[in-house]
Amino acid sequence: MLRIISLNLNGIRAAWKKGVENWLRTVNPDVICFQEIKAQANDLAAAMSAPAGYHAYYHYAEKKGYSGVGIWCKVLPQTVTPGFGQPEFDAEGRYLRVDFADYSVISLYLPSGSSSPERQDAKFRFLDAFFPHLAALMQEGREIVLCGDWNIAHQEIDLKNWKGNQKNSGFLPEERAWFSRMLDEQGWVDVYRRLYPQAGESAYTWWSNRGEAWAKNVGWRIDYQIATPEIAARAREARVYKDSRFSDHAPLMVDYG
Repeated sequence: MLRIISLNLNGIRAAWKKGVENWLRTVNPDVICFQEIKAQANDLAAAMSAPAGYHAYYHYAEKKGYSGVGIWCKVLPQTVTPGFGQPEFDAEGRYLRVDFADYSVISLYLPSGSSSPERQDAKFRFLDAFFPHLAALMQEGREIVLCGDWNIAHQEIDLKNWKGNQKNSGFLPEERAWFSRMLDEQGWVDVYRRLYPQAGESAYTWWSNRGEAWAKNVGWRIDYQIATPEIAARAREARVYKDSRFSDHAPLMVDYG
């Protein structure tokens, strides 16, 4: 079995104070993909930079306290690649890839466009640049799992208030169409949705800090494991962990046979 977890931490130091490390030790994943670490190398405690039993790698944003992704893995990877060759977004620490003998894992953090029209424009630029990169990944012929916060709810079933969010970033028609093209034209598989095609509220992975979104489960499913078909077909079980709260996102855990 191969257990992979994806989790947007909304700040690695804040999540540590909420007990995320103890939980990770309990569930014992083989690979952990972090997003939005909001830290640089010198901000990390030893348990974060050199965790017992894991090899740890990070792609930090140049801007302090912003973005950034990481991967912990039990097996030493053959290669580690930060960034996907787009300077605007590589400077924001949004992509980290590790390659093992039989498969690759990527930790991914797409931009959010909710804060301003300028950030939505940046998000569209990212999508334009990333689509051909996804095609190139598929052409490699390797088994690949892309874990992360995609900042897109793909279908109406993927968020509570879909009617009221059709003009909001994260559920715009253009974003949803891009996501569909990735699956339908390129052949990538939404692993959780393959396992649980009808799951609604139990599938949400993010809740706004406004109002009582968490308490009322007014959430969005924006965290995914997107995989090549063969390894996606090996997925046996997936879970969104909500028993404890480490972030405004919940961990997404998938077990591959």
